[in-house]
Amino acid sequence: MNTLTVEPLAPLLDRLFKEADAASSPAVAEWSREERLRLMQSKTEYLDFYEKLKDLWLPVSRETGRLLYLLARTTAARNVVEFGTSFGISTLHLAAAVRDNGGGRVLTTEFEPSKVARARQHLAEGGLLDLVEVRAGDALRTLSSDLPDSIDLLVLDGAKSLYGDVLALVETRLRPGALIVADNADYSPEYLAHVRSSASGYLSIAFADDVELSMRVG
Repeated sequence: MNTLTVEPLAPLLDRLFKEADAASSPAVAEWSREERLRLMQSKTEYLDFYEKLKDLWLPVSRETGRLLYLLARTTAARNVVEFGTSFGISTLHLAAAVRDNGGGRVLTTEFEPSKVARARQHLAEGGLLDLVEVRAGDALRTLSSDLPDSIDLLVLDGAKSLYGDVLALVETRLRPGALIVADNADYSPEYLAHVRSSASGYLSIAFADDVELSMRVG
């Protein structure tokens, strides 16, 4: 079974990617490249930064979405945690894989209320809402408790400055062999230094242009 390529999900994803490509935000034009980079890497201003970008979808690419589906399927993932729901495009790929694996749970978190509402709407349209729990709020709180006992796949695609902090929150629940996919991880040098360290308990490699793929080895 391949939920990803049939109705209702296939046409829904095509529509959502087109909407994402067409979205714009006046705030982005106001910042210099240096200021945007500074805000992306700030651990104190990330909520304000992403609130100003609430009109932007900030989705994974089509290729990364398919990568998430493939990784979840090939590892038979049943328990997936995602940091950064946005409008739910990546969540739809993950939930489709869990559906095709026979069921399970995708726990995802998003602090922007308008995005939470839209993500839930899109998940309902795709027939996948029953597999997903969307937690609203700052991930440093929403992922601090009530996690699955064993996590098969962790996806990091929220505030780049928090990648290391979110990994630390869920680390003890990652099963041996669990995968971590960090999108745009080059904006999180501390995270990269950690997962690439020989003493970290991970094997990690840069994958494609903007993804860091890591595996929990112990």
